[in-house]
Amino acid sequence: MEKLKKVLREKSKSINGIYISSYVPRKCGIATYTKDLTRAINLINPYSKAEILALIRPEDKIDYPPEVKFKINQYKIGSYTKAAEHINKSKTHIVVLEHEFGLYGGEFGQYIIKLIEMVKKPLIVTVHTIPDDANKGYGLVLKDVIKFAEKVIVMMPESLQKLIKRYSCPKEKIEMIPHGVPDIALEPNDKYKKKKGLAGRIILGNINLLSEVKGIEYTIEALSEIKRHFPGVLYLIIGQTHPVVLQREGEKYRNFLKEKIKQSNLRENVKFINEYISLDELIEWLKVIDIYITPYLDPQQSASGALAYAIGAGKVCISTPYLYAKEVLAEARGIIVPFRNSQAIADAVIDICGNPQKKLAIEKKTYNFGRLMTWYNVALQHLELFDEVIGKYANVKSI
Repeated sequence: MEKLKKVLREKSKSINGIYISSYVPRKCGIATYTKDLTRAINLINPYSKAEILALIRPEDKIDYPPEVKFKINQYKIGSYTKAAEHINKSKTHIVVLEHEFGLYGGEFGQYIIKLIEMVKKPLIVTVHTIPDDANKGYGLVLKDVIKFAEKVIVMMPESLQKLIKRYSCPKEKIEMIPHGVPDIALEPNDKYKKKKGLAGRIILGNINLLSEVKGIEYTIEALSEIKRHFPGVLYLIIGQTHPVVLQREGEKYRNFLKEKIKQSNLRENVKFINEYISLDELIEWLKVIDIYITPYLDPQQSASGALAYAIGAGKVCISTPYLYAKEVLAEARGIIVPFRNSQAIADAVIDICGNPQKKLAIEKKTYNFGRLMTWYNVALQHLELFDEVIGKYANVKSI
């Protein structure tokens, strides 16, 4: 009976959490990540819904959902101070900061320091990007952010090592939790292709907010060679241009890609889907795609929600060797190709399409790995960490 009472107490225990981040419907990878994470946490922490402190840019004129309880004007230091006061008056047990450069105002994003140095609640920081140099610019700001954290979450072993070696962060302060993915069934994609009017075609694809660092032109260049072997191949480029890029230079990059497609006589082999798609639509397109390609150009990229979701769907993934891809596609879970090498992409696609058994083996291996990354498991790991930090913080405060 006592054991049963203990289980029921644990089940009914709630953790109040405040999350500082960008948030949907803002078109931003961190916004989507935070929505997916908090939705999963709410499902297994149902007695206390996540509260969001959203970083906003007033020019975006976005209407936010009810869970956004406070809006931080990205550009105004006073807004960060008011956010800290809001947190200190709240009944939250834990504060989670999703840290990415470009979200926070001030030189190198330093305004966020003002907020977290004022907060009187235990802080957990998830670092999405870790600069190589910890002693200048963005690295110095991140080093200061980490100092205020009870725990720091990273998504891969290389990030953990970088924090220890370059940022002098104690190992015991770092927790590794993978990027979450939807729980998608592994199944043949013929019926999904048929639904989209693409039956019988080999489908390559990627789903991104478009910008030059995505390296899409190298996959387009590879298509000419792939087309010679598989004339019906179709490459789907799914997603709008990144809002910051759109504001700065319009559709310059998309137009560059379109001109390359025209010059290479590939108009029947490439389709742009210029939309910011919902999670349901994303999953539907993933089910259509045969081979997912991330030809990204930044070697230091330490997270990719797009690649994580493709792995969760059990896709064969071809990628350049940026940090995150090297980790998640290791042990033959995918194919790594050199940066800026369209011939290598072509060779990899032709090899996979010509070897159905190899394709099937990679898909199964990738899908099994992705089971460890489902949002349920990721949410559970977060809640266990919250419980640990809250307990230690309470003990320190009582001394």
